[in-house]
Amino acid sequence: MPRLEIALFDAAQTEAWQLELAELLHACVHDGASIHFVQPFPIEQASAFWRDKTLPGVAGGHRVLLVAFVDGELAGSVQLDCDTPPNQPHRAEVCKLMVHPRHRRRGVARALMTRLEEQARTRGRSLLTLDTASGDKAEPLYRALAYRTAGQIPGYALDARGETLQATTLMYKVL
Repeated sequence: MPRLEIALFDAAQTEAWQLELAELLHACVHDGASIHFVQPFPIEQASAFWRDKTLPGVAGGHRVLLVAFVDGELAGSVQLDCDTPPNQPHRAEVCKLMVHPRHRRRGVARALMTRLEEQARTRGRSLLTLDTASGDKAEPLYRALAYRTAGQIPGYALDARGETLQATTLMYKVL
């Protein structure tokens, strides 16, 4: 039985693991994940995402980065964005749930989301929001975790291949 561990990364760990995190993002996008990037997607662009977008938020204390390890290998990650306006101190956004293709269907995403919800509660957040490509394989997972659909927006974003516009489903969960 593989050993699954979830770690809460601080800024130093995020920086130290930047290459492995970039490889995770790169693999997910090239496997078709709809997480805001399109192919061709060079590893340098994946690395820049962690360095320029994620690291500052983690260092600033308003972004939570959880990382999953299976038998010591980086297998997935998810982020919680707590950088909300003053009238929304109770809300946070779930961002970039990723599981490496070779670690899918093993409970990694569910474990990451369960820990993310614990982190949200710890930070006084009682409402989580997210968006996911409509019909994507992540949508049933979110439903199974009691996320509710708020609505759909047609033609929201290009698919990972940059070929067609796809709808997004907006979801939420009251903790």
